[in-house]
Amino acid sequence: MAHKKSAGTTKNGRDSNPKYLGVKVTTGDKAFPGSILVRQRGTDVIAGTNVSMGKDHTLFSLVEGVVQFAKKRKTHFDNSVKIKKVVNVK
Repeated sequence: MAHKKSAGTTKNGRDSNPKYLGVKVTTGDKAFPGSILVRQRGTDVIAGTNVSMGKDHTLFSLVEGVVQFAKKRKTHFDNSVKIKKVVNVK
């Protein structure tokens, strides 16, 4: 005979692993070829000079240099203007 009553089931006993998104290198820091600058979902930050984008929207450096963040006005197809962040390596 059991000494404890059985516990019921739960519907919220799951959790996903952290994805470690965000800016990895800040303005003025040195970047090397292939070093990751920003991990993101979607294009919150767009690639500028000497920066390329991976298939999961990760931005990485193409050359060795100093990281600079800037802002750029982008016109969408519906003629609305958005200000986007741009990362450059010079």
